[in-house]
Amino acid sequence: MAASPASTEVWPALPLEAWRETYATLHMWTQVVGKVRLALAPPINHWWQVTFYVTPRGLTTSLLHDGTRAFQIGFDFLDHRLRIETAEGRHREIALKPQSVADFYRETLDALRSLDVGVSIWPVPVEVPDPVPFAQDQTHHAYDPEYAQRFWRILVQTERVFTDFRARFLGKVSPVHFFWGSFDLAVTRFSGRPAPPHPGAPGVADRVTREAYSHEVSSAGFWPGEGVGFPAFYSYAYPEPEGFGQQPVQPAQAYYDQNLREFLLPYDAVRAARSPDEALLAFLQSAYEAEANLARWDRTALERDSPAS
Repeated sequence: MAASPASTEVWPALPLEAWRETYATLHMWTQVVGKVRLALAPPINHWWQVTFYVTPRGLTTSLLHDGTRAFQIGFDFLDHRLRIETAEGRHREIALKPQSVADFYRETLDALRSLDVGVSIWPVPVEVPDPVPFAQDQTHHAYDPEYAQRFWRILVQTERVFTDFRARFLGKVSPVHFFWGSFDLAVTRFSGRPAPPHPGAPGVADRVTREAYSHEVSSAGFWPGEGVGFPAFYSYAYPEPEGFGQQPVQPAQAYYDQNLREFLLPYDAVRAARSPDEALLAFLQSAYEAEANLARWDRTALERDSPAS
């Protein structure tokens, strides 16, 4: 399927109202696939084993193992297909098109079974209000290929800038990865110090949040923005040091949201900037410094000015 001119923009427009229903449906579809990864991947610190990764065509689980059988599942937002591929050379495809979560769930499990992948998942979404089991969800059924592709194109550029930011840190730092529960692309830096037990979050088991935030973090990401009404980049600290929200953060359009307890930078401000890369990097760096300075991270040991050549 050929991409339209709008979808080939480097930083395309993504007004929430234009794709809200597609966003909600795609969120549930990624959770179906994410639950497969969750069921098969061995635990890794901070739940990093469950995430997806950005590819030149969409999002992937990366390599999964069902016993000795190896496979991966990928969302292709160029041809609008879900592809399941095995190391034996077998594959199945499911069209990404308007259809209910229930139908997508059934087709995905049928495709896995046809490839002799035996996996049992907990078939209920997480991190959403009033979750409906996948097999019963007939409400979410929209899919606009143009806006699904725009979202992926933003992830491609964001992954590039986040990787640059990640490379400037010598301490423990997460991959740049996509969390299907919260539906955001994130990268997280660690001070190396343990953190107090996390108080929990709506729709998330305590064991999840306490493992995710077992150590002091400065985390940043991109979120399509259902909760605030617009797509945005974010940065937050856990534990949040006193005075964090009063720290100056760049560029001028960035601000601290008292309800979310995060710094936000509207995506449209980055898109409209003379240099989107510079604007986003300024936000990431200044928000990180707001935490690192107040919490007295050992910045000399943890940072470098630029990636090694």
